[in-house]
Amino acid sequence: MLSGVCGRLASALWGTRTQPSAVAQRYLHMLSTDKSERTRKPPRAFDPALLEFLVCPLSKKLLRYEASTNELINEELGIAYPIIDGIPNMIPQAARMTHQNKKQEEMEQH
Repeated sequence: MLSGVCGRLASALWGTRTQPSAVAQRYLHMLSTDKSERTRKPPRAFDPALLEFLVCPLSKKLLRYEASTNELINEELGIAYPIIDGIPNMIPQAARMTHQNKKQEEMEQH
């Protein structure tokens, strides 16, 4: 169905005497490319300059970027926020605990 719409759009655009706009050309090219080609982009990297503006949504404290795990770490609360495709996921439910509660650590030592 989409290819039929694409074909009609292309026929209409190419049938005119003027060239299609750049937007129309990009749209037609996007429709004609394989979806897997569009999704095969390398993952975007996190920009550490954002650390100047980002704070933990729970404690409002600054975060530390851990490149090895690609996470933003809150040392005080012991939680890590994942970074997906260069975008930090700052939703508290998406964070993972980085260390155990101090009470749990003391109980394990005894």
